[in-house]
Amino acid sequence: MATYKKRGYKPKHQVDDVTEVEIDDSDSTTKEVFETLDQSASKTEEWVAANQNYILMFIGAIAVVVLGYLAYNQFVTKPKEAEAANEMFYPQQYFDQALNAAGAQRDSLFTMALNGGEGKYGFLNIIEEYSGTKAANLASYSAGMSYLQMQKYQEAIDYLEDFSSDEAVLGALAKGGIGDAFNQLGQAGDALDYYEKALAFEANDFTTPRFLNKAGIAAMDLGQNDKALGYFQRIKNEYPNTNEGRSVDAFIGMVENK
Repeated sequence: MATYKKRGYKPKHQVDDVTEVEIDDSDSTTKEVFETLDQSASKTEEWVAANQNYILMFIGAIAVVVLGYLAYNQFVTKPKEAEAANEMFYPQQYFDQALNAAGAQRDSLFTMALNGGEGKYGFLNIIEEYSGTKAANLASYSAGMSYLQMQKYQEAIDYLEDFSSDEAVLGALAKGGIGDAFNQLGQAGDALDYYEKALAFEANDFTTPRFLNKAGIAAMDLGQNDKALGYFQRIKNEYPNTNEGRSVDAFIGMVENK
């Protein structure tokens, strides 16, 4: 414990009255801490002052990026998305008509859907001109399906692989379409892989029994009878009232008799 002298108050005619006061060493330590903090704060202030221009430039750059992104989204991305969506109307009409047509007319309509007609964009134009938009992504799906219907399987694979969606039905149809293209090319192993990718999407009564059936057939072609039987049994147990469910017993019989 350190001892310091402290002078008390006295009238002028009195002799100094000196008393001893004990002060804890911890008071001195606290003082040193605050002095250190004051010194650090001063150094920080000096650094900020010396680098103020750089700091302001950095903050300004961030502000420019943020404002630029907001402006781009508002004045470029949104109008581009709307314009691309409008352009999809015409080729989609040709695509829908083609699905209900036959023969040469069918291929002609799919070609117009792909390449455009009467001064309007086709799916391929939209993919190129509006890259990065939702419409261009959907155009990749429609282009792939058009090529699949026209029996141009490699082109179908290329465009369907460019399409991405987490939506259960559309995502599964795209993967299953790639499986169909590989199947037509005689690549049953690749076909099965993509049918299984289609099955990885959320189960539903439309795509799930469809691709369970196709996966089962592909597995049979590969000699994977246990896997095929598993797919067919799942149709029988979970989707008995679908078209696939009503005919699955025949496939189960084929597998069991092998």
